Amino acid sequence: MSRGPHGTARDARDEARGDAPAPLQLAEFATGDELRAAVERLRALGYRDVEAYSPYPVPGVAEALGRGRGGIPLVTLLGGLAGAAIGYGVQWYTQAWSYPLNIGGRPSNAVPAFIPATFEATVLCAALAAFLALLAGLRLPRLWHPELGVPGFERATVDRFWVRVGGRDRRAADVALTRRELEGLGAVRVVEVA
Repeated sequence: MSRGPHGTARDARDEARGDAPAPLQLAEFATGDELRAAVERLRALGYRDVEAYSPYPVPGVAEALGRGRGGIPLVTLLGGLAGAAIGYGVQWYTQAWSYPLNIGGRPSNAVPAFIPATFEATVLCAALAAFLALLAGLRLPRLWHPELGVPGFERATVDRFWVRVGGRDRRAADVALTRRELEGLGAVRVVEVA
């Protein structure tokens, strides 16, 4: 099996060990309920590398895929706290330590005067951290995904529901068995992704 134009060093190491990823198979479903039932059944059968694509969030699919709460809220909080510390620290350093000025008898470390800029730095850093965490969590930017080459897959954004099985899943290595199981779940069609 060749790495192809989008292969990675990890793919090459896996091939050298004889542990190449299983071919990807996509199954198309007509409704969200069929999608949820298919994901639950595939996970019960022992498939671990399962992904679902749908035009809107289908209740129960994220739980069936084993997705927990992401780390974005924690990263956002830490980014906001770091922004507050940096925003306040820069103001304190410049106005109270490095170049203190006696203006109207006010103290050099005037906390109320530092609040607006500290708040702005908090919001800026929290938003930036959330955005970067989202990109990292979604593994973006990816300019190409093998699923995008499947005819009809674009309907996943309109009215169709898709399940992808394969990749690093050892159970999906038996392509014929995986195809039979996907068809047995009521898939409209099953496509092997090259």
